[in-house]
Amino acid sequence: MNHPDAPAPTAPRPTLLAVFAHPDDEAFSVGGTLTHYARLGVNVVLACATRGEAGKITVPGMTVDDLGAQREQELREACRALEIPDPVFLNYHDSGRYERTRHDDPKAMMNVNPLDVEVRLRDLIARVQPQVLLTFDPHGGYGHVDHLQIHRATSAAFFSTGHLPYGGPQRLFFTAMSVESAAGFARMGQDLDPLVYSVSESTFAVSMDVSAYAQNKRAALAAHGTQMGAESLLGRMTPEERQAMEDRLNHEHFSLGGTRAPVRSYPLRGLFDGLEGFSALDA
Repeated sequence: MNHPDAPAPTAPRPTLLAVFAHPDDEAFSVGGTLTHYARLGVNVVLACATRGEAGKITVPGMTVDDLGAQREQELREACRALEIPDPVFLNYHDSGRYERTRHDDPKAMMNVNPLDVEVRLRDLIARVQPQVLLTFDPHGGYGHVDHLQIHRATSAAFFSTGHLPYGGPQRLFFTAMSVESAAGFARMGQDLDPLVYSVSESTFAVSMDVSAYAQNKRAALAAHGTQMGAESLLGRMTPEERQAMEDRLNHEHFSLGGTRAPVRSYPLRGLFDGLEGFSALDA
């Protein structure tokens, strides 16, 4: 029996852990959602596997001595724009793409054992105790090997942390792209089949209207200056394509990757809907 003068047990703080591979991954598909929950008092933790060392500088004439350090600072600025704390880095290296692929770098994500990444994520989960995990879809957005590695490791960490004393994360969500959005990226030169890289709308477990946070998302994207120059995908857009992209940024969609809590209705109202003690966040 509790002593009558004992302090009441402290309710756990709602916590959302988002895990991505590179600086700027957070801004496109989840930035508005992160801001939304941060404003509701949720402890939003962003884990980034790498510092984007092998990224392409898209600003003509720009030279950077240490691209990893530069992109780390850009991510910190993006987090401020999204009103969330500084990121947590997992300290792996960016694998790059095309001619920048780092085949011989043992710390590049493509060369790292996914179980090693899972162990680091398990430690992070035990420390921050999230109720919700959020990461890439099974196709890694557009198939980047680092995205696929993070999807695999985060999914594994969800399933292997249910034994933690606090109960482990209760829900695992994946970013989800509509056919329309995937087709838009394909029209802009991304080599992807919209019917493979997208999901049907019936697969959306959560659809967030984040139009209220459009300025936050724009500021977060702008913070990633080395990646948003004239030679970037965004920089090469026609006015029509840019407007279509702006419209798509107003909504963020998620599929359900795993749950330890009942799903009493579908689709869900939000990422915490149905979680005991936290459903009010999505009322």
